Amino acid sequence: MTSTPGTPARHPATAPRRGASRTGVPSSGLDPEIAARLKRSADGLLPAIAQQFDTGEVLMLGWMDDEALHRTLTTGRCTYWSRSRREYWVKGDTSGHVQHVRSVALDCDADTLLVKVDQVGAACHTGDRTCFDADVLLEDTRGDRAGSGAPASDQ
Repeated sequence: MTSTPGTPARHPATAPRRGASRTGVPSSGLDPEIAARLKRSADGLLPAIAQQFDTGEVLMLGWMDDEALHRTLTTGRCTYWSRSRREYWVKGDTSGHVQHVRSVALDCDADTLLVKVDQVGAACHTGDRTCFDADVLLEDTRGDRAGSGAPASDQ
């Protein structure tokens, strides 16, 4: 899943199926028990939400496949799959705005990752602290809504 210099890596979902697992997902270093639990999109990816570990601030959303998740779990640095560049990237390698992994959790449907990180510098490629600072569509300015009678579940 690596690339030669000057050639972007091919995403495993579109690469030749060498070493494919029984689930049809190309093999990686990811623990097979974890890999078997994941519910990936048609292109083999999972959304990965990066959240500041101590404040709960949502920083960004990236995409991971099995190999990116394996690298994230084993290196302690967030590795993502760039859908536009079609290559792996480690957050902070070019910008210096590193994400040090504190924990990784799988949601109840096994289709989304929550990566709690210690973010150094800006998380967004625009230079903003988070990717969600610039375009707020709705904000509750009434203060704490606890006890407002809102339903406890959306299901």
